[in-house]
Amino acid sequence: MKRASTIFLQIVIVLMGLGVLTLMLRMPLFEGRNVNATLFQVYFNDPFLAYVYTASIAFYAALFQAYKLLGCTRQNQIFSQAAVKSLMTIKYCAIALAGFILGAEAYFFITLFGKDDIAGGVMVGIILIFISIVVATAAAIFERTLQCAVDIKSENDLTI
Repeated sequence: MKRASTIFLQIVIVLMGLGVLTLMLRMPLFEGRNVNATLFQVYFNDPFLAYVYTASIAFYAALFQAYKLLGCTRQNQIFSQAAVKSLMTIKYCAIALAGFILGAEAYFFITLFGKDDIAGGVMVGIILIFISIVVATAAAIFERTLQCAVDIKSENDLTI
């Protein structure tokens, strides 16, 4: 991969992380029940918001690992254990994120079922779970393929 394209993708990853962080910090202030609330009420009286912020750790860990993986690619070290480890971490982060989203779906059903229309939130959650599972599957396939390539490369290096 060309150096400029990997740098571009790293910039996209950083901008995506900043965009999600901005949404996470600003969106609760404009949500329906929090429009007239103080900052303390918004951020410390909502257990769901604390849960979302905890779940975002897995998202940012996966973004960081993707950034590192692109760094390995830029330095022509894609066939290394560091790249395999980054893909493994991305896979586990995607699985954890799917689990967190599934927990949020359960929270919706337990607290809001029958009281409010939760169809939109549930559908967004199902789509996000699907995306997380697709990312985890792709990372697992790439990890397995890259591990085979690393093993072949190390065998060839030993025979030379």
